[in-house]
Amino acid sequence: MSTERVNEKREFLRHTVATAAYRGGKALRNAPDSFGDFGMGDTPRTPAKILAHVGDLFEWAYSMARGETRWHDSEPLPWDAEVNRFFAAIKRFDDYLGSNEPLRASVEALFQGPVADALTHIGQIAMLRRVAGCPIRGENYSTAEVATGRVGFDQATARHEFD
Repeated sequence: MSTERVNEKREFLRHTVATAAYRGGKALRNAPDSFGDFGMGDTPRTPAKILAHVGDLFEWAYSMARGETRWHDSEPLPWDAEVNRFFAAIKRFDDYLGSNEPLRASVEALFQGPVADALTHIGQIAMLRRVAGCPIRGENYSTAEVATGRVGFDQATARHEFD
């Protein structure tokens, strides 16, 4: 495969990671302090536990990209600390993708494993916001201002939200 094609795939993966940061930011922003411990049923997977898993996924992606595949099941931190950990992990992975360092895992493996799983769990957190009585507003995500490399808590303001 040509170097140009590999770079295109890598840049598309970076855009996907920026999309996860945008959607994650929306799901996490302005959540009440108690949200991290919200649970349903007898053995709930709380939003904090789900977010800890998402942080683990981006740390795993970073290790895969470097060829040092490592998995760790983290215990959830307090909500604000877990939110910060999420953005730190996603930034570390994106910084590596944006560097000239070689990828030691395929773009496809990075997407279909940790990145796709993270997107799924970000959706769970958004759904739990609604169930917990603190919903986020829906949005036409195809018009969202997602920018490759913008992976921090500060994301663009939604352009077309709806209820």
